[in-house]
Amino acid sequence: MKQIIAIGGGGFGREIKDLKIEQYIVKQCQKEKPSICFIPTATGDDIGYIENFYKAFDSLNCKTSHIDFFKRTINLEKHINNQDIIFVGGGNTKSMLAVWREWGLDKILFNAYSNGTIMSGVSAGAICWFQQGITDSWKEYQAVLPCLGFINGICCPHYDEEPERIPFVSKILKSNEIDDCLAIEGFCALHVVNDIPRYVVSFGNDSNCHNVCLKDNEISHEQILNTERIKL
Repeated sequence: MKQIIAIGGGGFGREIKDLKIEQYIVKQCQKEKPSICFIPTATGDDIGYIENFYKAFDSLNCKTSHIDFFKRTINLEKHINNQDIIFVGGGNTKSMLAVWREWGLDKILFNAYSNGTIMSGVSAGAICWFQQGITDSWKEYQAVLPCLGFINGICCPHYDEEPERIPFVSKILKSNEIDDCLAIEGFCALHVVNDIPRYVVSFGNDSNCHNVCLKDNEISHEQILNTERIKL
């Protein structure tokens, strides 16, 4: 079974608290002590972020590790192939993907995903799995960025958290740049199973995910087709 858990915002990167979404991710593995690898490339391997990862997932009885790209880098294929779960951190999506492609990590991750490794992450680590993502990698503006294309669709994280997100999605829908968008709010995740969105997982603030589209020249927020909502 192939799984992606894409988080719109929140979790251990902000604070070590109840770890609801982290527990949910670990539970999907159905192993007593799963191996989970953190990839913090989008923040330039920020040490504080890495430390928070270990605090969070060590407490959930995981076998934890991370990958550095700005120090000496390990054998990526060997390490990724030994993981049950991958967690990708937030940050600059464009820079992250460029580094990954230079090292061939994009292909390694796709092979692992195809073989059942759970892919997960927040913000940059949420949109990277889709065909395209809406990103603020550029300081001055939002943009639609080509991503890894493991699954179909255009994804926008932080939909209700960052004030520029909703107007930008509205603008590109009305200009026919995109047909629709999977918008994930903060403290919510979209759980994709076998390439199809299956669960909307809310872990705070009554958060939600939407399929945002244009109907009669008006922006419409609809339930993502065939999804079930879970509140943690």
